[in-house]
This record gives sequence, structure tokens and C-alpha cells, in this order.
Amino acid sequence: MKPESSSPKPKQQLYLQVADKVMAIIAERKLQPHDPVPSEGELAKLFGVSRMTSKLALERLAEQGLVYRLPRRGTFLAGKREGQGEPAAGRVSERRPPIPPGWAKGRQIALILPHMSDYTSRIIAAVEGEVRKHDGDLILKISKDKDDEDRCLQKLVDGGVDGLILFPQGRKTCSDQVLRLKLEQIPIVIIDRIFREVQIDCVYHDHFQGSYQMAQYLIAKGHREIGYTSNAIENITSREERYQGYIQALLDHGIPVKNEYIHFRSTPCDPSRASESDPEQAEFIGGNPQMTAVMCGDDHIAISSLFTALHLNVPVPDKLSIVGFSDIKLSALTPVPLTTVRQDTERLARSAVELLMKRVNRSKEKQLTVKIQTEIIERKSVTDRGNL
Repeated sequence: MKPESSSPKPKQQLYLQVADKVMAIIAERKLQPHDPVPSEGELAKLFGVSRMTSKLALERLAEQGLVYRLPRRGTFLAGKREGQGEPAAGRVSERRPPIPPGWAKGRQIALILPHMSDYTSRIIAAVEGEVRKHDGDLILKISKDKDDEDRCLQKLVDGGVDGLILFPQGRKTCSDQVLRLKLEQIPIVIIDRIFREVQIDCVYHDHFQGSYQMAQYLIAKGHREIGYTSNAIENITSREERYQGYIQALLDHGIPVKNEYIHFRSTPCDPSRASESDPEQAEFIGGNPQMTAVMCGDDHIAISSLFTALHLNVPVPDKLSIVGFSDIKLSALTPVPLTTVRQDTERLARSAVELLMKRVNRSKEKQLTVKIQTEIIERKSVTDRGNL
């Protein structure tokens, strides 16, 4: 047997050569941080090598911190890190002085929300209170849409904000803007949503468990013909998890899942018309006279369902029990006060600010996902069928 040569293998030499050529392309094209770098396939065609060779070349550059790779998105030029010379324009090290231990006075924390509602107003009040405890100031932004959300984030970062708490617009995946902020190590915490495809700090209510427990509550009250109605899921994790909690509870208790008892709205529920009879809810309720209870994806839909049932002369809760999710203030003021799932906004705010505080102070621990438990608020909209 011949002794193994100590010289590099040809494939190693080749992928290192390709890596050098990639850096030459970056310089020639004058790519800026976060610009896309030629893909594995493009490099394979350009230099007449295998995709494995081009993959090894890009992985080598990623190990050196010169590029970063995102699943299903591609490879991008990284910004310069501390200790690597002048940072790229607009990076965090240019914007903020070193942060001393503890929460420094005068720090500015931004909260970005997709809309104003009873629920989000409670989040605002709770976050503002928590930020004050740390002698910080809260900046509030309401984003009109996904593009406006991205613009708000960038403007806040360019203005030197110290940390961000984001309640994101409904998205299928984490936005490119949020990914860039994460890669630039801008302190950011996502609330009330979770992005499964990327590791990023988030604090959100346990929607699955809240819905599961509500279904259990109805089953314990003797209900087996339980329906579910919601706005379209549209890849919003909170809606998806609430629906999954309903399904799983029925399955775990041996109750058949009936398609006719499941209703996703074709248009979003309009909170300003909640006291009117809603055509979609009327068709759903009127078309399923055997249902004894209906779980609603949120309190607005529950209130709409309640008024619709009353307009249809369906007694609540004697004929149809109705429950909601969120515990907005109006849910206690309806003709039949609603039983609902309460989301603790104070705990949400406290956890989000505490987590953001760690990141502002350069915490090195891995990204965290914090689940906030919910609780059932029992009012008058559910009947106990075991006593009938």
C-alpha cells in the first residue's frame, strides 16, 4: 500500500480555486453586503466544474464569514464584522456606541404593529410600561402593509434605534428585511408570530394549547357536535395553530371531524359590523342545525356569530354555544357575554422586553422561542348539555 500523500487532493485545490474566483467576481461586480452571489449552478457552468465543487467553494467562503447562505434563497455577500476593517455602510457598529452593562438610560425601543385594535392597544400599553421600567423610551409605528413594514424597520435602524419589537404583517415566510437585521445583529424580537424557517427570537401565545383546552372545555360540558369558524389561515401561524388545536382535541377524544362543521371565511370578518347579521356566518350556522357549539378563531368572529345566531332566532347558549379567542373588552359586553380564551398581553410584553434587553446588551445565548400560556375566561355563552 502506498503511503497517503500529504499534498492537497485535486478536488480540494479545485474548490479553493473556485472560491478565489468567486471573490474576484464579487470585486469585479462591486457587490455590496447582502447582494446575491452566483449560485452553485451558475458557478458550475461558468467554470466547468461539478455542482459539488461549487458547493464546497461557497461553503468555504461561508465558513470564513465572507458570504452567508439561506435555505431556498441563495448565497449573499456578508457585511464586514467587528475586527475586519471598516464596516459596510449603515451597519450596526457605525450607528451605536458600545453598550455598557445593564439597560442604559435613554435607550430607544421601537414597537411595530400591523394595525390598531383592542388587542394591539393592550400590547402597546404593556410594552410601554415595561420599557419605562428600564428607563427607555418607546417609539410606536403602525405599518400599512408588508412593504411599509420593511420601510419602517429600515428607517428605525438607520435612525439609531437600540432595539425592535415586531408584530409582523401576515407573511408566508420571514421577510428579507428581518433576515438582514438578524444577520447584522440588530436586536429584534418577534411577537405573536413564529417563523419556522429561521432561528430568530420570538415571544408568542400558545395558540394551539389555548384552542385545545377550549375544545376540551366544551367536550367536558357535554358537546360533541362542535364546529369551527375562522378567517382564512393565510399562513398566519396563530390562526393555523388555533385550528390545529381544535382538530387535535376532537381526535384525542374520539370525536369525528366533520367537514361541514368547519368554515373558513372568504372575506375577513368586519369588526365594525359585528352587531349585524353576517351572510357567511348565517349560511354556516343555518346550514348546520345539529351543531351544539362553535369555536371561533377570534373574538370578532365570535361576536359576529353571536349576533347572527340571534338574528336567526337561534338561542345562545341554549341551542348554540359560542366561544371566542383573545378576550377583547367587547367580548364581556355582548348581549350574551362570551366565554373566550384570554391572551395575557402583560406577560407577552414583559417577556419580549426582557428578551430584547438581553440582546441589546449583547447576550450570546442562542435564539429563544418563549410561549405564553393562555387561560379560559368563562362567561354566559356556553351551556352545560350534561344538565339538560
